[in-house]
Amino acid sequence: MSGKEISGKRTVLIYDGACPVCSQTSKWIAKKAEENSFEMLPCQSDVLNVRFPSVARGDCMKAVHLVLPDGVVLSGSEALPMILKKMGGYRSLAVLFKLPGVMFLSRIFYGWFSNARYWVAGFFHVSQPKSR
Repeated sequence: MSGKEISGKRTVLIYDGACPVCSQTSKWIAKKAEENSFEMLPCQSDVLNVRFPSVARGDCMKAVHLVLPDGVVLSGSEALPMILKKMGGYRSLAVLFKLPGVMFLSRIFYGWFSNARYWVAGFFHVSQPKSR
């Protein structure tokens, strides 16, 4: 689904809201990112299909999706460099993804993590963030 065009005005990070690791990470990203860089949207949201009809719920349960202001959708490891670019002190890390082999390794790790994220959450005793 990477590179698919969808209309939108703001960068939206779509994540698995039922996953404790994903929820904690989205809160951490929102805290560390430039002000108003992201809108966080759990893929379980009722508005997902209305706002982003071509982002299937099943797809966003497998990988994070980033909808850029120009409508381009990046998913999984392809979204990571763009997320880093919007995160103040972490921006310089995005350049690492341009090094030979890093995107390849990132895809492998992300694929493993995506399948094991609930196990990882249990292993490290990661709990859902408290809602405000």
